[in-house]
Amino acid sequence: MKFRIVAVGKLKESYWRDAVAEYVKRISRFAKVEIVETEECLSRGAQTAGEIERVRNAEGEAILAKSEGYVVATDIDGTLVTSRQLAQLISEQKQRYSAITFVIGGSNGLSEAVKSRADARISFGRITLPHQLFRAVLCEQLYRACCIENNISYHK
Repeated sequence: MKFRIVAVGKLKESYWRDAVAEYVKRISRFAKVEIVETEECLSRGAQTAGEIERVRNAEGEAILAKSEGYVVATDIDGTLVTSRQLAQLISEQKQRYSAITFVIGGSNGLSEAVKSRADARISFGRITLPHQLFRAVLCEQLYRACCIENNISYHK
């Protein structure tokens, strides 16, 4: 089983990189993890609705090019899931796919093309999280899901 995380932008601060690395290390006893970073499209000056859409679409093309297997878009408007529900989703899909891709959009969100392509759209809550923080949260939840699926107590 392979988890692929396709995320817009790089982790700039070392504490985010350290947090993600720690959970990737923990997950590695259950599955391979690949993190693919795509370029963040930046525009200069004030952003119009058209400019924001252009940025989302450009980032979406890069995301789709790097996605494989079962694709899960993390989206504030997606289906709210618990840790157990995420574990169940992974358990079900790993029977059919060798890879599950989790997509994290940029600061402007996900394009409609990515949302349409996704096999599932999930949300960890209705609050907006910075995408760097969300990457660490996603990795923690993937580790927790692996523990749940394997009946291993989660060590805090």
